Amino acid sequence: METTEYDVIVLGAGAVGENVADRAVRGGLRAVLVEHELVGGECSYWACMPSKALLRPAQALRAARQVAGAAQAVTGELDVSAVLARRDSFTSNWSDEGQVEWVEGAGISLVRGHGRITGPKTVTVTDPDGRETLLTARHAVVVSTGSDPMVPDIEGLAAADPWTSREATSAKTVPASLAIIGGGVVGVEMATAYAGFGTQVTLISRSGLLEGMEPFAGEAVTKALRDQGVTVLLDTTTARVSRGEDGVTVETGDGTTVTARELLVATGRKPRTGDIGLDTIGLTPGDWIETDDTMLVPGFDWLYAVGDVNRRALLTHQGKYQARAAGDVISARADGRPVSDGPWGVHVATADHAAVPQVTFSDPEVASVGLTADAARRAGYDIRVVDYDMGRVAGASVYADGYAGTARMVVDVKREVVLGVTFVGPDVSELLQAATIAVVGEVPLGRLWHAVPAYPTVNEIWLRLLETYGRPSATE
Repeated sequence: METTEYDVIVLGAGAVGENVADRAVRGGLRAVLVEHELVGGECSYWACMPSKALLRPAQALRAARQVAGAAQAVTGELDVSAVLARRDSFTSNWSDEGQVEWVEGAGISLVRGHGRITGPKTVTVTDPDGRETLLTARHAVVVSTGSDPMVPDIEGLAAADPWTSREATSAKTVPASLAIIGGGVVGVEMATAYAGFGTQVTLISRSGLLEGMEPFAGEAVTKALRDQGVTVLLDTTTARVSRGEDGVTVETGDGTTVTARELLVATGRKPRTGDIGLDTIGLTPGDWIETDDTMLVPGFDWLYAVGDVNRRALLTHQGKYQARAAGDVISARADGRPVSDGPWGVHVATADHAAVPQVTFSDPEVASVGLTADAARRAGYDIRVVDYDMGRVAGASVYADGYAGTARMVVDVKREVVLGVTFVGPDVSELLQAATIAVVGEVPLGRLWHAVPAYPTVNEIWLRLLETYGRPSATE
């Protein structure tokens, strides 16, 4: 068996793993990526990029129809084949050649095959032909294997051969009808996308939509989906599923049946750790991997876990943030340099705890960062909640006729800083970075008054939120 030594071994060459290796190499270390699928990972080929490519064309069409003058110029319908072709271009037709070139150009090694931890600082890689390569690490092994869609234990579901997010984002044709089980981000986004294609969509959620976000977000998205022709069944359980000649039949807990050509299961994720050798080092296969804020696994001085696999924040941008911290801290520890592991230090992922930005690309979009009002109360903060109708902002009225949206700012009354912000409305994702800076920087409201929004833009919502709160009791 061939044996090769590196400073850092990274299991998983998705966007997160690539960032770990890149930061380690920039820190002067030799790093290798181990990957058995496509280099670039879930986000590049089956999640973030293809899903947004599917969503954007119908969103742009609806936006044009909301502006007088442009609306009259829109005379055709969505060209679904062109949408799918554009999606294919975003995934490079599921070729990772370009990603491999980037890896090589960054000075990172790549080993193809399935990697398993076989001992301390040791990984055995089995390639598609069964050949094994033993990799050893001088300093660190990083698990960045991501997560898989979770298919719940519902009678007949597995046998019905349902779609997961992968099939939904990579479909070569659009079904006439689609049932979706799950009211989270994936379910909502795919309902939005396929409704835009003209598919008859039924969305089944055991609670409301987008649970865990501010309640008005799920309510607004529910109304919008229904306006787009989606049948939305809330507070509805799924009892059993079967597939026949006419497609898939879903029987709900109240006895209602839904039949569709295809069925998408969007009920959450599970860690991709079942077959990576965790048992050889005393951890449980199939479990999420706990870490500290430097991404180091407790009980080890060489094992790190980044991205979905640690369950801190199942978002690509947050995983890449963790990866940068991990790559840098591994380099620092290898060289004996000081480690900045206090809150907001360069070697930690402090933002994971209460400053995570997230966008749901529904129509309207939902963009949020930090704590919801309920989460802030549970955390013991004395808060004030400020809501504002975004349709009353001058820039919004210029942006779209009949602009409808809501903004919420959650304020820590004692310190007069922003704990969380949620926007619901057209293209509100572009407002999110300012909110993220306010939350992460703990910018006092008195200073935010001096961050003047340009007129007339939707960013004027910040002025309206501050005016509604009122001048802070003390300024800098």
